[in-house]
Amino acid sequence: MDVSVVVPLYNERDNLAPLRAEISRVMAGLGRSYELLFVDDGSTDGSLEELRRIAAADSHVRVIRLARNSGQTAALACGFAHSRGEVVVALDGDGENDPADIPRLLDRLGNGYDLVSGWRTDRWKGSALSRRLPSIAANSLISRITGVRLHDYGCTLKAYRGDLARGLRLYGEMHRFVPAIAAEQGARIAEVEVNFRPRRSGTSKYGPGRILRTLLDLVTVKFLSGYSTRPIQVFGTIGFVLGALGSLWTACLVFEKIVLGRNLGDRPALLLAVLLVVVGVQFVSIGLLGEMLARTYHESQGKQIYVIKEEF
Repeated sequence: MDVSVVVPLYNERDNLAPLRAEISRVMAGLGRSYELLFVDDGSTDGSLEELRRIAAADSHVRVIRLARNSGQTAALACGFAHSRGEVVVALDGDGENDPADIPRLLDRLGNGYDLVSGWRTDRWKGSALSRRLPSIAANSLISRITGVRLHDYGCTLKAYRGDLARGLRLYGEMHRFVPAIAAEQGARIAEVEVNFRPRRSGTSKYGPGRILRTLLDLVTVKFLSGYSTRPIQVFGTIGFVLGALGSLWTACLVFEKIVLGRNLGDRPALLLAVLLVVVGVQFVSIGLLGEMLARTYHESQGKQIYVIKEEF
């Protein structure tokens, strides 16, 4: 199998047939063997029935139905794990990603890259700066923290080497940070400008709550990419700083008591200084425990974050 096209979806019934037709035309034009893998993330709008009809009429189509709505990250992870192509292309099921861009991604991937990410340059075209600014700020923040410079982390349209896609371990809302996770595995990453189209029908599945989830997952990605195998460097540093401050403060208070004869019994400063020392010791202890866990448990479970209901 040359190419696996993975499409995660949730309640996109009216977008599925047109999207399947577009992908089929593009892949037929490439002349490469392919499969089209739809991952239904617990849809409730009749998407499953539409997928049954599509799969019955097109031998290239495979469908995986998840037992419940588990989120886009889980759907992508499932699609990657069950893909069979030497190259894996992922795109959204809402029609906003243009399948006509797939050949450009594949061409760039063939130039020695392991992952090629789409950059939706027209997404905010004509929009006021107040609308563009949050997206610009978010991508800039993610790029700075992860060290992987991209203009559009939120674009699902990406092409991967098959072994890279199947080797990714995703959970939470990590689909936004796939390039950073791939870079940690030594992947070479490129970015290609792609089209952005308004969705044909249905409603967006994103809400304001994703901002907090994204920030929390960004912290997780940074920790896992830089310190997952050496947590003592994070917790130990915090512990030593707090412990040193507490010890210095305690020494100053002892000097005041012994040399200057000042009363410390009614001053909260003494309790705070001792608390800093205790908290510092606790942070160092957490770091040591983390080191032990990292040595014996890191990436050992291999537990999946999705449950497959059926496959056809």
